[in-house]
Amino acid sequence: MSFQSKAYAVKNKTPNPIQITAEQLLKEAQEQQMADPKPPKQQITDEQELQEYKMKKRKGFEDGIRRNRMNINLYLKYAQWEETQREFRRARSIFERSLEVDYRNPSLYLKYAEMEMRHRNINHARNIWDRAVTLLPRVNQLWYKYSYMEEMLGNITGARQVFERWTEWEPDDEAWTSYIRLEMRYNEVEKARAIFERYVVCHNSTKSWLKYAKFEEKRNSVVRARSVYERAIESLENTEFKNDEQLYISFARFEEHFKEFERARMIFKFGLEIIPKSQAQELYRIYTNFEKQHGSRENVEDVIVGKRRFQYEEEIKKNSYNYDVWFDYIRLEESHGTKESVREVYERAIANVPPASTKTRWRRYIYLWINYALYEELETNDFERARAVYQECLKIIPHKIFSFKKIWIMFAQFEIRQHNLVEARKILGNAIGNIPKPKIFLTYITLEYQLNNIDRCRKLYEKWLDTDPANCDAWIQYAQMENGLEEIERARALYELAIAQPMLDMPEVMWKCFIDFEIANEAYDNVRDLYERLLERTKHMKVWISYAQFEASIEEFDKARKIFERGCHVLKTETDNKEERAILLESWKEFESKFGDENSLSEVEKKMPRRVKRKRVIEDDNGEESGWEEYFDYVFPDEEAITSASKLLEMAQKWKQARAENQQELKPF
Repeated sequence: MSFQSKAYAVKNKTPNPIQITAEQLLKEAQEQQMADPKPPKQQITDEQELQEYKMKKRKGFEDGIRRNRMNINLYLKYAQWEETQREFRRARSIFERSLEVDYRNPSLYLKYAEMEMRHRNINHARNIWDRAVTLLPRVNQLWYKYSYMEEMLGNITGARQVFERWTEWEPDDEAWTSYIRLEMRYNEVEKARAIFERYVVCHNSTKSWLKYAKFEEKRNSVVRARSVYERAIESLENTEFKNDEQLYISFARFEEHFKEFERARMIFKFGLEIIPKSQAQELYRIYTNFEKQHGSRENVEDVIVGKRRFQYEEEIKKNSYNYDVWFDYIRLEESHGTKESVREVYERAIANVPPASTKTRWRRYIYLWINYALYEELETNDFERARAVYQECLKIIPHKIFSFKKIWIMFAQFEIRQHNLVEARKILGNAIGNIPKPKIFLTYITLEYQLNNIDRCRKLYEKWLDTDPANCDAWIQYAQMENGLEEIERARALYELAIAQPMLDMPEVMWKCFIDFEIANEAYDNVRDLYERLLERTKHMKVWISYAQFEASIEEFDKARKIFERGCHVLKTETDNKEERAILLESWKEFESKFGDENSLSEVEKKMPRRVKRKRVIEDDNGEESGWEEYFDYVFPDEEAITSASKLLEMAQKWKQARAENQQELKPF
């Protein structure tokens, strides 16, 4: 038999008119909380009860110490309680017991000595401090407390002896500073100065020397303070603080304070020469402000230039192959530096040869050599040095991998300016052997042409064509030179050789120049022959248009009209390029509007196509349909009838194919 618990239904589900939050519940609980009961106060009425109370307390402390002998807090509480009972011997005994447990704990000595000092047991306190500083000489607080007690007692000699004992351990800077302050409180300047001398020997650092110098400066001892700064620079020369800019900043400001501006300027410059650039940023900034306040315009510019030099040096340290930084650095030196400084920067820059043998890495680097050579030639007029720069540059370039035509050309032009024609020819000849580029040939040919050495020009053109027979510019310029010399047959022969080449980089330019050449010489039959030969190679509509325009230019309108007709027929029957055919008809229509009559124009207009928009399937790389696209097509009048008939035949074919497929499906298995 199973029992099921009965679910009691809630009779009233309406919300309570007074809502109570959790915050209110917590607040009420805190207010109604009862205070902890306090222990009853025990009143001691006679000596016996007092002794029982003391015995009970001592027994509790002793039991606690027996349970946990290493708990120093129990000893301290025990001793403090005995102190409140004026039981100093017992308190001392407890402190001694605690020191046996942990004699390295400074707080024990502090509490022990402070107890004796509170009750004016000076000798006891002095003995405790002696023990403490003997056992724990590296705890500064013990020394401070000891010296402070002696000073408060007026025992300055004793305080001085404490500091003397402390300084034998070579403590930190604060200990020496406290000793000096002690002497200065009693106006013992010479003794303080003697302590400073020992201090800078013990701690040979920028901080100690600056404190010594400030000490003398406050006493207006200018000579002594200057001597301290100078000794500091000499003493820190071979230490880790030799590059600390704060020493030079403080020294310069000291001289500036006493109106010794030239001394301050020399200190700034000396510091900037000694300290590495990366560690002297603050020194640069202060030096710049100093020159703006007290220096001339030239001095301010020198500071700014020095700061920019520093920035460039830092960037070069990060990446010595950043040639843009080298260019900026060189421009700075050329504007404000000497010849020696400019040459030094150039030499440092060109020493960073690109590690990779790729031409893109070398492009910016080569311009360093070019600028160096131009500087030596134009600015210093040292032509021998400029020649040496060009020669060294050509030696360092890996000509078997790549070369730079610009450096060859500039070297040759430099020799021409020096009237050294033989050397210039030799350089250009070597350039052709290493890098037979068109620019090299053109420079050499231009030089010989200006010297009227036509035979040399022809040899150079022949060499160029042997090296690169597909270069149309070489053929065209060679032919134009011969044409300029009125060697018409030579020029025509060159054009014939050019168009007969199996491979040309710009054959259309070559044919156009040949045709323009024949037109300029009024050899119209040759022009027609060239057009016919060109049409044998290509049926492009531009050739037909150019051919017809040529005939129209010499007023052979019938021939031009026949060329347009031929072109339309060829494009229709052989190429079937409707767009080119439409462009050719547009050109023909324009021709008829200028040179024809209404009948000829109407005949052409009848042949003009109609532009229609159509759709076609787009196929992806796998040959599958991926959508449709719209395109424009041209429908010519002579094709519309054929197109409509072909559409009917196509629809009939599709109907027949669909009917055959349906009959195939209805056949029984």
